[in-house]
Amino acid sequence: MKKTFGTFSGVFTPTTLTILGVIMYIREPWVVGNAGIMGAILILLLSVTITFATALSISTITSNVKIGAGGAFSVISQSLGLEIGGAIGIPFYLAQAIAAAMYIFGFREGLQTLLPDFSPLLLDIGVFTLVMAIAFISTSFAFKIQYVILGIIVLSLVSIYGALFVNELNFDFQWNGSYPGSKETNFKGTSFWGVFAVFFPAVTGVMAGANMSGDLTDPRKSIPRGTISSVILTTIIYFSLIFVASMLATNEELVSNYNVFIDKSLFPPIVLAGLLGATLSSALGSFVGAPRILSALGEKRIIPKGEMVSKTSKKGEPVNAMLITAIVVIAGISLRNLNTIAPLLTMFFMITYAMVNVVALIEQYLGLPSFRPSIKIPIYIPLIGALGSLTVMFIINAFVALVSLIAIFVFYFYLVKMNIKSTAGDSRSGLFTAVAEWATKKATQLNTKKEARSWRPDLLLPVLYPREIRAAFKLIESIVYPKGSLKIISLKHTDEREQQRLHEFLPLVEQKFREIKIPVSKTNVDNNNFNDALNISMQALNAAFFKPNTLLLTIDTGKPESETYNLLLNDIRKNNYGLIFYIPLVQRVWLYKKPFRYGLINCLITGKRHLIWVKMTLEYFWQYLLPRIGTAILMLI
Repeated sequence: MKKTFGTFSGVFTPTTLTILGVIMYIREPWVVGNAGIMGAILILLLSVTITFATALSISTITSNVKIGAGGAFSVISQSLGLEIGGAIGIPFYLAQAIAAAMYIFGFREGLQTLLPDFSPLLLDIGVFTLVMAIAFISTSFAFKIQYVILGIIVLSLVSIYGALFVNELNFDFQWNGSYPGSKETNFKGTSFWGVFAVFFPAVTGVMAGANMSGDLTDPRKSIPRGTISSVILTTIIYFSLIFVASMLATNEELVSNYNVFIDKSLFPPIVLAGLLGATLSSALGSFVGAPRILSALGEKRIIPKGEMVSKTSKKGEPVNAMLITAIVVIAGISLRNLNTIAPLLTMFFMITYAMVNVVALIEQYLGLPSFRPSIKIPIYIPLIGALGSLTVMFIINAFVALVSLIAIFVFYFYLVKMNIKSTAGDSRSGLFTAVAEWATKKATQLNTKKEARSWRPDLLLPVLYPREIRAAFKLIESIVYPKGSLKIISLKHTDEREQQRLHEFLPLVEQKFREIKIPVSKTNVDNNNFNDALNISMQALNAAFFKPNTLLLTIDTGKPESETYNLLLNDIRKNNYGLIFYIPLVQRVWLYKKPFRYGLINCLITGKRHLIWVKMTLEYFWQYLLPRIGTAILMLI
């Protein structure tokens, strides 16, 4: 039986451990030394504003619907469709998996201070083996390890705060920074945004808990509570450490010594253990979370061999996805230096956060009755989160940001070509409906009647037998494609078997028209009278903005006699419709009936302002005049 997790173990702990990472221990003092107290506070506030907006956005979405496995992938897919969800989910998975290799490198660098004679590659392999073993034992065991790491981090923070009581304090605060830079650049100077780019990844762990959405007992409650509480707590910790750092050392020490918190702490070994624990927990969190994203991608058949990838063990562990992730992590470790692709991974994270905010923004803007989240936020919050995420991308590295966006578009167009089918709906139809509604209102304000120059062939097609559409399919395509539309009316049949055949046939016709990019819709009219059914349909559709303008009738022996068509001509004039008669080859004999012939001539003579198309493929009639060639008569009266 699959074990699920609650708010504290499944969301709060992994999110907190990911945010309280290596940057807090060895880079926050450097940020204070460069930017000063006010600059560091401003950097923290800007960073948290974006991530907190993202946390609120994902909270409002998950409090409205039950999201599936895959966290952000599931959120984006349920709103914007599998194509966009997959285009974001694939690079997000790769970033999450390769991030595990980066955290392993960070853990190894910490170990090398204790084991300087060991081979870095062997240490990397040893750490990876440890992380993989913990993850493969069970997710529950991994979370229990994280409890231990969380305890160590708490003790390390106590040791850092305790440093205020055992060191000579510096009260000569530098409120505004001079931005001297770092020792790697020989203190040649940096900028506010340069320091911001170094610090920002520290707060980007807001998705760590959401990635476990498929393993949570109640994700609708756990994700909002765990994520928001974690962001608030970690923000308070980062804010307080700005003042702790400024009191423990001078600006010169802060920018030149990355180990200020370790060296000046109450008990340095526990702070070093906290640093190692933070990187280990981040690696473990990435290695546990990434397979869940991959398994969700496989479940939706977005990636090849999706059924195999999404397979789980008896305990509910995505074993195949974990094995694939292990290969990806090994590939990352084999590169030995991830500095070249690290910015790209950061961009993929940022795009994911931006899209989560976009989803919340769209849902808020549409205001559909189905969107009733228990956590309500103003519409400007997801707007800030989306714009902030995209802005940060280009601040960090404009070129890499552009490359990452291009990669997302490549994934998107690839998935569009795959023609992925989803059984669940999404918000795209609501979005396009809102746009159409706005455009309709604007067009109506300009002119209550449609302009003649904006005319398009919008056909109304009454159907009694499947053969009528089969015979006229190519004609309909020629008339409607590429800018027209088609509305099919399924008329009531006296023969129940024929009625059932028609109902089974029409969905296949709809699919065929959509494959050739023709907008089509259908409905059933429960009326035995042919003339009344069409007359009522035309009258009802006149109230619609996107109404048909031309009626296409296939002359068939199964339909009423010619007197009914003559009556229908009057209704067509009253409703200001055009008319197309299509006469298939098999009806050549019936055409000779005098009542219909006279009715047709009467139509051609008196049908003013109506576009009348007559297509007759009467092989028998024309066998001496035009062998094997049909005839079309087009008249505009």
